[in-house]
Amino acid sequence: MSLPEELRNIQPGGPRTLGSAASTWFERHAQTLVGSLGRLARQPLATALTIAVIGIALALPVALYLVVANARALTAGLGDSVQLSVYLRLPTTTEQARKVARAIKARDEVGQAILVSPDEGLAEFRALSGIGEALKALAENPLPWVVKLRPAEGQDSVLAVETLAAELRKLPEVELVEADTAWVRRLHAILDALRQIVVLAAAVLALGVLAIVGNTIRLEINGRRAEIEVTKLVGGSNAFVRRPFLYSGFWQGLAGGLLAVALVLIGLVILEAPVARVAAAYGATFALSGLAAREYSAVIGGGAILGLLGAWLAAAFHLRRIEPRA
Repeated sequence: MSLPEELRNIQPGGPRTLGSAASTWFERHAQTLVGSLGRLARQPLATALTIAVIGIALALPVALYLVVANARALTAGLGDSVQLSVYLRLPTTTEQARKVARAIKARDEVGQAILVSPDEGLAEFRALSGIGEALKALAENPLPWVVKLRPAEGQDSVLAVETLAAELRKLPEVELVEADTAWVRRLHAILDALRQIVVLAAAVLALGVLAIVGNTIRLEINGRRAEIEVTKLVGGSNAFVRRPFLYSGFWQGLAGGLLAVALVLIGLVILEAPVARVAAAYGATFALSGLAAREYSAVIGGGAILGLLGAWLAAAFHLRRIEPRA
């Protein structure tokens, strides 16, 4: 049984300086780094399958995160469609209604306020209800004056709209205030739930990556058991023996992170045109947004760290159980 690569080029020598020790340390790590990459290259199929599984596991939570992020971007301007309808008491004169409308419009929380007369309201109801002929039988207009308003920019959250509605209900001329916020609340609740699902999926899949890398390292350790025994027999420590396996996990995690980024970018390119067509069908423009450069770097770095951690856990556990036989 020949010595492993890490032991073949060690030359005996006298006392070393701190500089030479550091140089040797970097040299050994560089040698192990390149050597572990060579071992992976000599097993292309197994390495490719491991990297593919890691890449998919990392790409899934990233894709879910982008779904939630784009949904939030799409709904960011939905506050513009939040409308409050303020119904005034009957009977209310034209002058009283205009006075109330001016008071409401002067509030800082209100961005736009439109006064709708009973005649305008009846005409709109007649056009939309489909029972215009039946409405002609009414002796008098039963509709009140209505102030339709939209919150000011930055005041369109559910809490802000409900607070404004509560304050408007206190006005003596106001009979009823309807705030259309239920659907906004439901939408935000759904997005918050999806965000929690993304966190949970990321945690579960991160554990999956650790298990994948750990199992790969376990198989590699079993395949090199005799070599490890020889290394320990001639004085190699667990840390020395563990080093090539750590770099092997690092390379696999790094490659998996790069593959995850590639899969996400390919998915964005494929979905860009269909999403644009859907937005155009609703008379809007919307472009999918990807991750920022630092976020892509975090995915790649996270893959490398998970690979390194999975390799360390597996190597630390299994190498302790291998001792040279007399």
